[in-house]
Amino acid sequence: MTLRILVVGAGISGLAAARGLRVAGFRPDVVEELPATMLPGAGIYLPGNASRAMRQLGLDAPLRPLGDLIFRQVFQDSAGHELFEMDVAALWAGVGESRALSRADLQQVLLTGVGGEVRYDIAVRDLAIVDGAAKVEFSDGAVAEYDLVVGADGRRSTVRARAGLGGAATPTGQIVYRSVVSGGPPLSDWTALLGRRSQFVAMPMGGRRLYCYADETVEPSAANPADPRARLRELFADFGGCVPAILDAIEKVQVARTDEVMIDNWSTGPVLLVGDAAHATAPSLAQGAAMALEDAVVLGEVLKAGGGDVPAALSAYEQRRRGRCDQVREHTRECDRTRDVPPGERDPMLRERGQQIFTGQYRGLVEPF
Repeated sequence: MTLRILVVGAGISGLAAARGLRVAGFRPDVVEELPATMLPGAGIYLPGNASRAMRQLGLDAPLRPLGDLIFRQVFQDSAGHELFEMDVAALWAGVGESRALSRADLQQVLLTGVGGEVRYDIAVRDLAIVDGAAKVEFSDGAVAEYDLVVGADGRRSTVRARAGLGGAATPTGQIVYRSVVSGGPPLSDWTALLGRRSQFVAMPMGGRRLYCYADETVEPSAANPADPRARLRELFADFGGCVPAILDAIEKVQVARTDEVMIDNWSTGPVLLVGDAAHATAPSLAQGAAMALEDAVVLGEVLKAGGGDVPAALSAYEQRRRGRCDQVREHTRECDRTRDVPPGERDPMLRERGQQIFTGQYRGLVEPF
């Protein structure tokens, strides 16, 4: 059966969903409200389960030359003294490689896998379910009906709001700073320095560049800093290890707030939410892209197996995905709670049990999905 499918959003989640549908034999339309020139500037870290999903989407070959492989994650206190380390290669053995790369490069790989045109500068203005189909009105005035609409439009999803699947995302109380640094210190490992309700993470991402991610826990009502670079330097001024040399080299800093999306249902009629639109979490476990890529694989599989029965396929999809995504949310919260324990208690605990604690948060994700 030929299904009329619309994917809303052409970020990682939307492009991955479109690829998963193409692999399963469908030809979705893809729209994105931003212009094609709006490329993401930050880096991204893909753990082994994300690489496995890329392989299942048939996109591992173009991914392989990009970025830098990560074999170890090293955790340090704010002075740069080691707390513990994780053998990432051993953790994900038989699953996939862990890799840091440019987010724009990852999107380009996914874009080439879509196999059709992405219509940019097109937003969904309205959506209604009529006789089992989704009637969509676009910002250019066009109207079309679809057998399935996939909302892959992120934490502030228009599709989620229009379909009545949930309200606004809930702030986690974290401010996140991201930067790509050239000319910083040589670094071979994913390296995190833990402060008081803050952390600074840096990793090699190929081309003698570092991807840096830092965050601080604040009151949800606190405003974003007017000068993110100055705030980053102030926040981590007393840190040791690789941080001073990186702060000297940082030029541009992106700032964002993190939030969670928790909703009772991911679908209604022929409308389905995937990725951050359905199950966003704080990025502490680096599982946002991984969950979106896994979503894409499963969506293609259930639709193909369902023989065109969209309601049955969406029910099967949610049964397969919800438990795993809930697990990621709970482990993300555990990770953040551990990070926010005062350093005088946290650091001795992590020296003794850090490897066991953090490995346990990923162990369930090693299993197939």
